[in-house]
Amino acid sequence: MPDQVYTSRIRIERIDGPIRHAFVEPFREPIRFGVHGAIKQFYGVEPEEEIPATLDYMIAAVGG
Repeated sequence: MPDQVYTSRIRIERIDGPIRHAFVEPFREPIRFGVHGAIKQFYGVEPEEEIPATLDYMIAAVGG
């Protein structure tokens, strides 16, 4: 097995309700996660601001 090349270091911080920030080293600005559309309906929440959900970022990563 080859040597490990990379370790992702991420800290998640809950801000309010479904809003979370992910801090990815070495970047200073957080990635913001929340809910929108059918996802907010599924969880029964109405956020003040609709922003991309964790699932959106996962799908973008696979496609990217």
